[in-house]
Amino acid sequence: MNGQHAETILVVEDDVQVASLITRLMHHQGFRTEVAVDGESGLVSIAERPPALILLDVGLPGIDGYEVCRRVKENPATRLTPVILLTGRHAPDSRIAGINAGADDFVPKPFRADELQARVRSLIKLKSFTDELESIESIIVSLALTVEAKDSYTEGHCERLAVYATALGAEIGLVDADLASLRRGGYLHDVGKVGIPDRILRKRSRLTRREFEFMKRHTLIGESLCGNLRSLAAVRSIIRHHHERLDGSGYPDGLRGDAIPLLAQIVAVVDVFDAITTRRPYREAMTVARACEELQSEALGRTLNPDLIAPFLKIVERCCWNDTAHPPLTVSTHL
Repeated sequence: MNGQHAETILVVEDDVQVASLITRLMHHQGFRTEVAVDGESGLVSIAERPPALILLDVGLPGIDGYEVCRRVKENPATRLTPVILLTGRHAPDSRIAGINAGADDFVPKPFRADELQARVRSLIKLKSFTDELESIESIIVSLALTVEAKDSYTEGHCERLAVYATALGAEIGLVDADLASLRRGGYLHDVGKVGIPDRILRKRSRLTRREFEFMKRHTLIGESLCGNLRSLAAVRSIIRHHHERLDGSGYPDGLRGDAIPLLAQIVAVVDVFDAITTRRPYREAMTVARACEELQSEALGRTLNPDLIAPFLKIVERCCWNDTAHPPLTVSTHL
């Protein structure tokens, strides 16, 4: 297997003999290795040269292995890096501490060479699949921003929706996973417009009935672009249903009431707000005050969810947005 792998494994181990043994075992599997002798130097190495996997001793001098693991998993840049904890502590509390720190696997000391090699190979393979999915998702996000870049009137729209939707989700107490989906959904909600002809997408006057029917296809195109990516499962419903309305007047499925996914309802509210406060070729941007009035009207008409509009208006009031278009993108800095 030598030469087949380009991945680097970081060994954080203060016992020179153990570190030397692990290095030989990894080299036999075709991996490169780097060695750090304590937690602090390990964190520096991770920051400067991110490894494919970390073999981490628990009983390190200074910053122990649990804390190193916790910092790795809390950092968005390294949170997906697999961490195997090496420990001579066999008490259940030690394993629970490792789980709480975010460790991906545990290998007891003294370890069997074949077991350590097998666990490393397994996590490296899983990491390669994760990296591939992230690359695909990045391409889809790039497509969404490409669509936005075609039209100067929608510049910043995706970012604003990501911020507004996440802020509204936090306001009503959604869990972190839902907030992450709202952020992604804000960026990706209109990705399907990549399949809409420019003559329609960039038209400087109102669309005809036929053109509008064609434009509505972007919800279905966008959903299909996400394919079966598990990481985008919650986002697909946002992409497909963010133009649905509680009274059934929306599209593409004419869903009513609670049949519309909650995350899609959230994006629908902030999408309407941003549309009102954005200048169009056929009208000027309306003020924030006017946008709030329009949202209240939508709530009374039961087209948008009043239980979402009320907390969003509280955000507007709390952030002291003035009567200008495009309120500042600072409402979610606490998230």
